[in-house]
Amino acid sequence: MMVLHSTNMKKRNWLRPVLLLLLVCSALNAQAWERELIWPKGKMPDTQGHQIAAMTDEAGGAKFKADKHRVAYLEWFDAPAKDVPTQGCMILISGGGYFNCCDVGLIKLWRERFTALGFQCVNFVYRTPRPVGLPIYQTAWEDGQRAVRMVRSEAQKRGFDPEKIGVIGMSAGSHLALLLATSSQTPAYAPVDELDALPCHVNWALLNAPAYVTTDGETGTPATRQGYGTDVRLSDIFKFDEKTCPISLQHGGNDPYTPNGSTLIYRELRKRKIPAELHLYPGKGHGAFGLERTVEFMRQMGFLGAVESEVEIMQRYASDDARREKLTEDVWPEGKMPDTQEHQCKPYIEWHFPKELKTNAIQIIYSGGSYEGNGPDGFEVAPARRYLNERGMTVVTMRYRTPRPHGLAKHTTAWQDLQRAIRIVRSKAATYGLDPNKIGIMGSSAGGHLTLMGVTSSLHQAYNPIDDLDKLPCNVQWGIGIYPAYALTDGSNEHNTTGGNEDSAVLVPEFSFDLKTVPMLFVHGDADGWAAMNSVKTWEKMRAMGIQSELHTLATRNHCFQRTALPGTGSYTYLDRIGEFLEYILK
Repeated sequence: MMVLHSTNMKKRNWLRPVLLLLLVCSALNAQAWERELIWPKGKMPDTQGHQIAAMTDEAGGAKFKADKHRVAYLEWFDAPAKDVPTQGCMILISGGGYFNCCDVGLIKLWRERFTALGFQCVNFVYRTPRPVGLPIYQTAWEDGQRAVRMVRSEAQKRGFDPEKIGVIGMSAGSHLALLLATSSQTPAYAPVDELDALPCHVNWALLNAPAYVTTDGETGTPATRQGYGTDVRLSDIFKFDEKTCPISLQHGGNDPYTPNGSTLIYRELRKRKIPAELHLYPGKGHGAFGLERTVEFMRQMGFLGAVESEVEIMQRYASDDARREKLTEDVWPEGKMPDTQEHQCKPYIEWHFPKELKTNAIQIIYSGGSYEGNGPDGFEVAPARRYLNERGMTVVTMRYRTPRPHGLAKHTTAWQDLQRAIRIVRSKAATYGLDPNKIGIMGSSAGGHLTLMGVTSSLHQAYNPIDDLDKLPCNVQWGIGIYPAYALTDGSNEHNTTGGNEDSAVLVPEFSFDLKTVPMLFVHGDADGWAAMNSVKTWEKMRAMGIQSELHTLATRNHCFQRTALPGTGSYTYLDRIGEFLEYILK
């Protein structure tokens, strides 16, 4: 027994380093993903001797040999787990100004996130730097169309649906992804073999900070005029053909590769009734933001599989447990209300104090209702109030006068009520340990229009002063507009007749955009008859004034998108956008 034991021990001592080596090799092989050149030898169009196809981490290595990396390639990553298949493929596209493919970290992040969601992921590495004597994107576009065809040809082998192919890009990579998403019916190169008989369209696109898309930057520079000017438009290389797919756009509000490019792309998609989302982040520069917003977009569109049943928001936020106390008071002293009309309701405000005060800021909230009715207890107000009380914020709700006044503009008496309510809140803030200079307003639909009145026109008098309270200013420090209605001239009283997409649809004249205009958050359904362009064009106007606002549109969602909402989508999580915006404003 002793001899046998000794022999076994010797075998184990000898096997240990061998087993360790095998484990190390196995671990290395797990990261040695399959690379596939996309062009047959001698068939790559527009070959230029200075171009390579390599990510910058590899190209910067001491042993890198450029002549071994001349051909664009696909790098196939590990297949997703079998228990979370989506039957889809994500093509990952780095940016780098068409000078290189530099987004090594982003490719890793995207690979991990989308593989976990059940997608087969593949890194597409195109030729850089920019070609000589050709448009800056030309060789990359050629590589891109060929890459999509090759990905489609591998669908059956790799277990995904050839009509579930998406692209995600950053900067120049988003410019290239936009070409693939909008212009697949325009050949980038002459066919080289039978593979080129396959279609090269993609089925969705996720674009982060697309660069070079406006005519003041299309030659490969930051937008020289920030995307503004009557002669600045979307580059005409993007064809928006019949195979153009749904797109989600993410852009920083301070990006020198202008966010106006993304608003113009969004507008073209809306003209064609192609579902889309637009997410604009205040104060952010050039970068990739809002990855989870793109995931929500994909879930809303059904790209992540069958969608769940929608849930009523009033069921999700049914409790006032976070509220300590409620106080009610009239907006006007007896006999002093301007433009009194017998058919209108009596206006009042309610203070909702949280059990645990965590901020001295105050949020005023009111509902929509077409200026025909409104109330503080419905789905547009109560859930937001409860959400903010839970976060330790004091909320004031308002009921303003409705139905519409006779002989006056539809919003006149509501605007009077809002200006007076802001003054009341400012006058009493310090009494409650709150800051009179940290007041925001929030409204939905007609209430969103009213919010725009309060945000843009506080220096304009809505009524003659009636007492000393009216000596206080009625400006606010931020606004939140949830699907604001009536903001554009093509829908100043009802639905937007042109969807707000045409140049003729401009902001209504009652918005002064005076010197007290403040930042806003907009959340709007992309399919809303009171069009999302109400929010987008207001955002564009504010940016032109140097005001950084935030905006989120939600694909396929209509008016009142939050009443019932799909878990894991933007209509379900929209209150978190409010929380994040307030953190940004109050920091």
